[in-house]
Amino acid sequence: MINLKNKKADIFVPDGTPIEKALKRTTHIAIGAHQDDIEIMAYHGIEACFGNKKLWFGGITVTDGSGSPRAGIYGNYTDDQMKRVRLLEQRKAAYVGEYSFQIQLGYKSKDVKNPENRNIIKDLIEILSKTSINTIYLHNPADKHDTHVAVMLKSIEAIRNLSPQKIKNIKKVYGCETWRDLDWMMDDRKVVLPTSIHENLASALVSIYDSQIAGGKRYDLATLSRRFANATYLSTHEVDIYKSVTYAMDLTPLIKNKDLSIQEYVKNEILLFLKDVEQRINKFQK
Repeated sequence: MINLKNKKADIFVPDGTPIEKALKRTTHIAIGAHQDDIEIMAYHGIEACFGNKKLWFGGITVTDGSGSPRAGIYGNYTDDQMKRVRLLEQRKAAYVGEYSFQIQLGYKSKDVKNPENRNIIKDLIEILSKTSINTIYLHNPADKHDTHVAVMLKSIEAIRNLSPQKIKNIKKVYGCETWRDLDWMMDDRKVVLPTSIHENLASALVSIYDSQIAGGKRYDLATLSRRFANATYLSTHEVDIYKSVTYAMDLTPLIKNKDLSIQEYVKNEILLFLKDVEQRINKFQK
């Protein structure tokens, strides 16, 4: 059994496999703050596992969606009604993407942003410890959305508290683009995650969230456009290698070295970018 602190959490396994087996078979996991974050930031993992019975993708959504902007047919929805809509949308995405499982923890954003709240970390440890994960997708530390950063911090703490063997089995932890892209990172530092396969699936997954699209946020168009733009602007002097890519920050060192400061780690990436800009300007000035 899986024992979560928040008893309102929603557990969904698209193919009906018992949750214990669904967790155990899972190799790739994304931890997102909100419904639709996973489909925006972790499509690389969804794509890698789609139709592959040796690799399985699992999704963890931390918040309950109650604070979502709303318009159109959703304009007069209460928070409880909106939570239900978003929960069902996330379930639909898990079904279409053939996820191993989708767990929605159902916490409020204020709980996520509270450094004293340890229940979220405990829930993440409970879930992750029962999986066979080797690849994890998180929000990146330079994201400009407070809840995204808070979820990322709790996620890293949870991963750092897994057993030594679980940590050893984790090959990559990616900090992905959502509310701030990572084009600014140095080319030899950013991780390029190809997302060119199953374009119809990529489009379908982000289009499922009608409550957001109808509410005036065209995440469907923006997400796919960013991926196409990343592929074209990846290199200045070469033809496009990929048609669509997501950029990520390699957060694996933060997991392998628990003493490594998250602030200093991301600060180093920013300083490398600053140095590059300064050197390029100075090179062409008298």
